[in-house]
Amino acid sequence: MTTNPGPPGGRPQPPPVTEAPHPGPPSGGERDAKDIALDAFRAPEPDGALTTDQGIRVDDTDNSLTVGERGPTLLEDFHLREKLTRFDHERIPERVVHARGAGAYGFFEPYESLAEFTCADFLQEAGRRTPVFVRFSTVQGPRGSADTVRDVRGFATKFYTRQGNYDLVGNNMPVFFIQDAIKFPDFVHAVKMEPHNEIPTGGTAHDTFWDFCSLQPESTHMLMWAMSDRAIPRSFRMMQGFGVHTFRLVTADGRATFVKFHWKPKLGVACQVWDEAQITAGRDPDFHRRDLWEAIEAGEFPEWELGVQLIPEKDEFSFPFDLLDPTKLVPEELVPVRPVGRMVLDRNPENFFAETEQVAFHTANVVPGIDFTNDPLLQGRNFSYLDTQLIRLGGPNFSQLPVNRPLAEVRTDQRDGYGQQVIHSGTSYAPNSVGGGCPATLGGGRLAEGVFEHYQERVDGQAIRRRSPSFADHYGQAALFWRSMAGWEQEHIIAAFSFELGKVGDQAVRHRMVANLARVDQELAVEVARRIGEPEPAPEPAPDRPTGDREAGAVGERVSPALSLENLHGHGIRTRKVAVLVAQGVDAAQVRAARTALRAEGATVETLARYGGSVAGSDGQDVEVDRALATTASVLYDAVVVPDGAEDVLVVEPDAVRFVNEALRHGKPVAALGTGTALLRAAGAREAEQLAGVALCGPDRQPGASFWEDFVHLIEQHRFPQR
Repeated sequence: MTTNPGPPGGRPQPPPVTEAPHPGPPSGGERDAKDIALDAFRAPEPDGALTTDQGIRVDDTDNSLTVGERGPTLLEDFHLREKLTRFDHERIPERVVHARGAGAYGFFEPYESLAEFTCADFLQEAGRRTPVFVRFSTVQGPRGSADTVRDVRGFATKFYTRQGNYDLVGNNMPVFFIQDAIKFPDFVHAVKMEPHNEIPTGGTAHDTFWDFCSLQPESTHMLMWAMSDRAIPRSFRMMQGFGVHTFRLVTADGRATFVKFHWKPKLGVACQVWDEAQITAGRDPDFHRRDLWEAIEAGEFPEWELGVQLIPEKDEFSFPFDLLDPTKLVPEELVPVRPVGRMVLDRNPENFFAETEQVAFHTANVVPGIDFTNDPLLQGRNFSYLDTQLIRLGGPNFSQLPVNRPLAEVRTDQRDGYGQQVIHSGTSYAPNSVGGGCPATLGGGRLAEGVFEHYQERVDGQAIRRRSPSFADHYGQAALFWRSMAGWEQEHIIAAFSFELGKVGDQAVRHRMVANLARVDQELAVEVARRIGEPEPAPEPAPDRPTGDREAGAVGERVSPALSLENLHGHGIRTRKVAVLVAQGVDAAQVRAARTALRAEGATVETLARYGGSVAGSDGQDVEVDRALATTASVLYDAVVVPDGAEDVLVVEPDAVRFVNEALRHGKPVAALGTGTALLRAAGAREAEQLAGVALCGPDRQPGASFWEDFVHLIEQHRFPQR
């Protein structure tokens, strides 16, 4: 038996290369252990003669070996064959779900020790940083689909802890469509593109998805989330994350506490509106990828706070729902979220394929101090994730890929297989007494020396195929979500259901789905039915009833304010993008003032005009143009400023009128200075002074500090949906 230790010592290394040290994060900050560990696998920039994979130097890579200048190509051209073979095999199967994604490295650090609840090493000491890799993704569409489709978003975090890799594989919604993993193939087959025509890409507005959901009432709660604006986030950086399942934290002496994991973005939660998301998909299908990459490159490192809902084991049955049901959340009004640490993403990958595409997450990758529950969806995921990595990454050695390698030392008896990177010697079985012995197991003590010991839960019963009655209430929390929404959020949900069901051709599916919505809320169902041409549904029994045999007083809150986007705004406007529309004769002083005031608050300010280059201001000063209007759109910005002095040009510029019209229609903050209000009128805003989120400065005044402070406050609110 031989060891395969983790970095930095002892691991088989590639040949030494001569190159400058890796620069680390853009901020010039200290490199973490994972970044340093990857140095062993980083290839230098090509220098010197080109070679084949066997190290043979090549004299020409532009022309195949032929018989004469116009003769046939010779099969003996090994360089040609190698190039084509490598090209033909350089793609691997994309993920069945979550195929479209983006990722980044960073770190996690606790605010305090959680030793009271868990022996997980990375949670023992306040301020100790653990390297992480995070991958965000959409669920339905293939790798080539757009970022801003209506869909669930994956939020998967790999912690490279000193005890091994821990993967928190979650979503941006706290619940899921199904309760039992045996339904997962059915759900995915239904949500994916229809088999006869491979349509639609990246969307759920089709018959098979809604047929499945109309026949599977447990999906109703998740549908409410998916039809809300949560399904079209403004960016990954402004998106919550949830562990979905109930897990256990376990102490060194074997005491357990149920836990729900929450990620909360420092920038606040912000979303797009449906029309905006559709336009964005056309203007920039890589909108979310680009946003994450550019923010990190600019040193505006995204940050999330990790929170936990801690539930003593004695309270497992204290709720009007089953704690193990993945279609249910625990309202924060019943169990507050306790902030326990922060995560910062500060480094972009160097190679998308090697890192973001090959990273392998697995719900069963846990460390001592974190364990599972009997959630039937989680139990199935613990099998499925490993199984899918075997086919997608070509065999059992995917954990040896650089992005997946743990920082912890690795000693196993595992051998051979596709992609093996280590030359082993000695025996590969246990126990043995020859060949140097075998790795020692560390039993005999409660989690001695960081050993993983499964939580000792008593389990007995008959083997049956039957769902627990405590999982039977499929509408109570869907109704809670609906009641907790602001009026504009409810309107967006109605519009989403109407759009999606309006695309369904099967009348029976539409009818069943409307009937399901009536069990959530009668007014919701009636309005959706009216918009898609369905008969008004009959009233259904109120859903807010106790689950199973619980007493009527245990139902809980009728509303949960924490579910509404109204209550999840961030503070400040860092990284928000503001467009300033300019043309010949613009008030250059106002442009400079806007840039100065908004950039001081951390916003990105760009000037847009009909053409690139520059325009002459009214004071003779040139104003530099960052982008031509034809190359961009208002959906790529969070706010708009229209300075004084250029109205004669802008009001007859179709791209400028459309830009402002879309910004107004999507509820974005707009500032109009002096005669800049003429562009608002041309865009359809006849009484701009009465519109929420519009800041005006009269023609005889120059905007002072207080004007820009007020506008910053408007941008901070992100959107004015009542407009």
